[in-house]
Amino acid sequence: MNTRIEITKKYATAYAKAGRQQKSAILDAVTDITGWNRDHARQQLMRRTRQPKGRANATVAVIDRRKTKARKYSYDAIKILQYVWSVAGGICGKYLAQAMVDLLNSLEAHNHLVPGQGRYSTNVRDELVSMSPATIDRYLAPARARDTLRGKSATKPGTLLRNSIQVRKAGDEVEAEPGFFEVDTVAHCGPTLKGEFIRSVNYTDMHTGWVYTRAVKNNAAVHIVAACTHFVEAVPYLVTGLDFDNGSEFINHDLIDWAAQRKIFFTRGRPYTKNDQATIESKNNHLVRRYGFYYRYDTTTELGLMTTLWALVNDRLNYFTPTKKPTGYSTDSVGRRKRVYDTPRTPFVRLLDSGILNRKQVAELRAYKAGLDPVHIAAEIDRIQQRLIKLAAGKTARMEREIEAKQALPDSSGIRVRPSRVG
Repeated sequence: MNTRIEITKKYATAYAKAGRQQKSAILDAVTDITGWNRDHARQQLMRRTRQPKGRANATVAVIDRRKTKARKYSYDAIKILQYVWSVAGGICGKYLAQAMVDLLNSLEAHNHLVPGQGRYSTNVRDELVSMSPATIDRYLAPARARDTLRGKSATKPGTLLRNSIQVRKAGDEVEAEPGFFEVDTVAHCGPTLKGEFIRSVNYTDMHTGWVYTRAVKNNAAVHIVAACTHFVEAVPYLVTGLDFDNGSEFINHDLIDWAAQRKIFFTRGRPYTKNDQATIESKNNHLVRRYGFYYRYDTTTELGLMTTLWALVNDRLNYFTPTKKPTGYSTDSVGRRKRVYDTPRTPFVRLLDSGILNRKQVAELRAYKAGLDPVHIAAEIDRIQQRLIKLAAGKTARMEREIEAKQALPDSSGIRVRPSRVG
């Protein structure tokens, strides 16, 4: 920074007296040395010429254009943006910009945002709709937070019937129409896999991104089959295929017979190859762990709360949260391969665009979406999450302390074992 100040001091007088061509040459020299762009270098040089003679001052010579530039969006728009973002579930700026119009329409329809009341107005709405994803992320950066808890993998390979089930690999083509789902379970075990604990069965459509999640008491076949039955009855279109991992909760006669009775195509991924189910693996993180956290749930009360929670989360994600899908590959300016994605759309819009629904089904779905209140959904999700934290946080922390205490005990050789972090 001091070097840049000296450079501007050196060239400022010459720049003020130089002609057009000489000024261009001086700007070239300054940008090469300092790394500034030409506009910023010109601004610094002109600022220096107006500074009184004497020692260069960093506070005078260096200008933060983000602080001197006039604010484009009003304070009211920023406050309403934070409110809409919280209602939408804290999604990223790229998705929030795409869903902004739909969210504002829904909030206005349920009288949560009324033009002329509070900070909301037609001008504020226009500002929110015109915001770019990068601007949204910049304004929302202070409000973001992260959860530090981490979970454990509870998938146990099931060798039964494995060779009789077709293997689906990463990159294999899927059906051109909605109905083929990837499925996985997430263990709400906290820091240990011992004992009985609740699991969430997660389903994601490969074509539309439609999600369905249901909590079960444990991974016994009777509960997994029951969850799958609820799933095919709840999804508003025909389920044609299911793709599982190699867990023993899926590779068993009960679930295969269930799929055969309903004429549902049954496939599995390769062992220890998570890329074969990349779609559902990503949902395990930003759906199940984001809303259900990493605590241990093992009681009937917690099971009931999780069941209610997933119904609300499914409505939020399916009807109000856009997603993007990879469409192919391209190359950047230096020839490196990069992934190409389509325009973010909600699973609801993707389902309507697929053309598999008749007019009656479309009307029913539109009516159902119109009756959803994003603010009510957000409030109920928060209420249930607070209740789950109250029930499970202390229990999970005690388990972690007990495990760390056991791991810190000396072994038979007298060497104290260093406790390992639960990852």
